[in-house]
Amino acid sequence: MKIAMIAPIAWRTPPRAYGPWELVTSLLTEALVERGVDMTLFATRDSLTRATLAGPVPAPYSENPSVDAKVWEMRHLAAVFERAGDFDLIHNQADFPAHAFSRLVDTPMVTTIHGFSSERIMPMYEPYQDRVHYVAISDADRHPHLRYAATIHHGIPLEDFPFNPDRCEYLLFFGRIHPDKGAAEAITVARACDRRLVMAGIVQDQGYWERDVQPHVDGDRITYRGPVGGADRTATLGQARALLHLINFDEPFGLSVVEAMACGTPVIAIRRGSMPELIEDGVTGFLVDSVEEAIAAVVRIDEIDRAACRRAVETRFSVDRMADAYLALYRSILGR
Repeated sequence: MKIAMIAPIAWRTPPRAYGPWELVTSLLTEALVERGVDMTLFATRDSLTRATLAGPVPAPYSENPSVDAKVWEMRHLAAVFERAGDFDLIHNQADFPAHAFSRLVDTPMVTTIHGFSSERIMPMYEPYQDRVHYVAISDADRHPHLRYAATIHHGIPLEDFPFNPDRCEYLLFFGRIHPDKGAAEAITVARACDRRLVMAGIVQDQGYWERDVQPHVDGDRITYRGPVGGADRTATLGQARALLHLINFDEPFGLSVVEAMACGTPVIAIRRGSMPELIEDGVTGFLVDSVEEAIAAVVRIDEIDRAACRRAVETRFSVDRMADAYLALYRSILGR
């Protein structure tokens, strides 16, 4: 079986720090290589993989301002579809632009939909659902006007997230500094509970950062570490008392939620989007409907068994489970 995997080109695959789509693409690609699948990864040329690396994009456009996103995204996709006949299947992880090429080739195509930024992108999804096999990353993120081949939750490499049975004192916000992710709400909860708050993630909304977050960052009770990756990511997630995921949007998945639980850190999350699919209320964290309920949940957080958080991820959110589900889907599509 020969598979072409299309990675996004905003960040390197795998990303150095932030880059959730690129991270999932990398994890799946490497797991499929381990299973003996002949994988070609179309990604930025600085990407790291055991698959065959292909594509013309010199560097990620979010890291190198000389790389024009629109120009190089088209070059990127052209490189894939000009070689479509070399592959049994094309797996697209890079949103809707690839659909424009899908009817020009005979090769079957899968698109993992990592979330809908706006209803305005639906004209590049709905007309192509007879040509492209769509995968949802959570049942909550299924669009009512689309047909899906499967729902496949993301998986993480459990060995990269060692279990930490010890509870530290600080609460954690881990995600984009953006109103959607609830950074300001996390600050409110931490201050109300008189707990230290560690914040990590890229600043995606500069005005929000300057207005609602930065004035509260004092380097003591509230600290900001920026985007963290590698060992720093694991340590930050694993040493927290709890992860605060007080979102203001319907989260399609939430990798940091699963990563935190893998380390044993329970999650307090707003009951929106995929959160009820990821968190078992009262077992691996608490699902809440308001800041006030989140404050009450912090008081109760020691009721959560950190080992139960780890077991839930081992059972439901491993890379192996994700890779096996995609491989089964490929075989179904190809009639194998």
